[in-house]
Amino acid sequence: MGATTPERIATETPQNSDVPLANVDDPLPSTYNQPSCDADPAPNLAPTDDKVPAPPARHRMSNARRYLLFTMFCVANMLDAYNLNALFTALPVIRTAFGLNEADASWIMSAFELTYAAFMLVSGRISDIYHPKAPFITGVFGLAILSLGSGFVKSGVGLIIIRAVCGICAALSIPSSLALIVRLFPEPQEQSVAIALFGGVGALGNVFGTMISAVFIEFASYRWVFFFTTIIGVPAAAVCLVLVPSSDSEGNTEQDKRGSASWLQRLKKLDQVGVAFLTVALILFIFAITSGSEDGWSSARVLAPLIISVFMTTGFFFWEARMPAEDAAVPPRTWFLPNFAVLFGASLLPYFWWTTVFAVFFPLWQQVYGWSAIKSGLRMIAIGISATVISFTSSLGRYVPRKLLIVAGHVLAIAGTILLTFGDAEDDYWRLVFPGLIIGSAGAMVIYMHVSIAIFQTAPSSMAGVVGAMFNCALQLGAALGLAIDTSIETSLELEDGPDGFFHFRGRRAVLWWLVAAVCAEMVAILVFFRTRGEPTAVSTDEKLGGMDEEVVRDEPRV
Repeated sequence: MGATTPERIATETPQNSDVPLANVDDPLPSTYNQPSCDADPAPNLAPTDDKVPAPPARHRMSNARRYLLFTMFCVANMLDAYNLNALFTALPVIRTAFGLNEADASWIMSAFELTYAAFMLVSGRISDIYHPKAPFITGVFGLAILSLGSGFVKSGVGLIIIRAVCGICAALSIPSSLALIVRLFPEPQEQSVAIALFGGVGALGNVFGTMISAVFIEFASYRWVFFFTTIIGVPAAAVCLVLVPSSDSEGNTEQDKRGSASWLQRLKKLDQVGVAFLTVALILFIFAITSGSEDGWSSARVLAPLIISVFMTTGFFFWEARMPAEDAAVPPRTWFLPNFAVLFGASLLPYFWWTTVFAVFFPLWQQVYGWSAIKSGLRMIAIGISATVISFTSSLGRYVPRKLLIVAGHVLAIAGTILLTFGDAEDDYWRLVFPGLIIGSAGAMVIYMHVSIAIFQTAPSSMAGVVGAMFNCALQLGAALGLAIDTSIETSLELEDGPDGFFHFRGRRAVLWWLVAAVCAEMVAILVFFRTRGEPTAVSTDEKLGGMDEEVVRDEPRV
């Protein structure tokens, strides 16, 4: 397989064919058009037989329209990232407004992250079996409308429930955005740049969201943190509703990829059982981790959900192994793509790092030091500056091995986090915390950028929806699980320190050292298990592809 070149046409002989080779002196068959001397230099040699129809014309979308749509996809990605972290600045105010304790307030964050991560998997399948326009519009518009409701809700439980549904809507937009980007930018080089920029915008939304919300907290109210999503999301959804084509190209329908199956038949192909298993398992696990520090790790309230979550996670992977590969939310063959497993592990780190830093320092600055929300947001601007600069380095992969870049990101994240562990006084900000935020965020962004590129390069473009879903699922899982573990560690040590434990730095320092250990462990995994091109892998090609045709995957265009 592969591209056919003139040299191959001239030198290769068809095998096992009953059709004799034509003599070069024989005239062309009468069924072919004979070009005149004045004909185009590239004559049309297509058969004129009416039984062989000409392929339908494919209309290329204008660059202005493509770039406008790409901008809207980036806006949707930014809104999702904004919703993940904007509440860190607003959480102290929301806790006071609804009378929530620290553990309960963490569910306002975790509810969004858990549903976002779990439903990201089925969202990838939706984008593969339906046209991605529908889930994208549904996700962006649904998030915008529900955010409007979040601004008016008057109970903590109600806010947590709405945030959970918001996570489902947000999950619909990311894999569908990636699938649409792959269609808008089919050229590999252009596609790589687009995906890198898309990921960079998401990461920037992740870090700048806290500063935007700080402005609303300072000059308006926490409700405007939610209204901002509505103000941006509704116009973005409207633009995409009009401009995103409903077919792969303007003139070709989707039947070539989705066949003639009805809407209901395609719905049955979604792995609803698998996603339900994973969602419940994650919720129970987070509940157990966040409850352990207050209720005791040996209590039934902690052990029961923890044990059930382990069994349900095992059941999820067992179910996925029994599902047809084309219907599974996480096809088992995906784990055997080159470097996919170790890159999935590395994908847990970037949002985990940023979330941990936000969770440690925003409460410290606002509730211990007494800084205003706007002052705290401005002090966190170091993260945004660093991430913005690093977002322009995606082209480094052309000159430096991707593995080396990812390892360098881990080294920077470790160095920055170690500096943060010593920033336990208000006057340590410029001396220790500021450089720690700059260096650590640069490392997290390097990991984000180059893991996002590398993980797409492991798979054929036909799996772009699933791979994109799993990558973003890993990002959110890292944030959700990391926040739960952070809360458990910090709360346990603060309880040991007595009633004023919250005002001590010991629990926060322990959280930061736990972060250092996690990044070190992942760096070792990258060094040991990440295989550069040309190195032998532990399993054969046939095993890695889980039965997929090796030639098909090798010749498939890479994202």
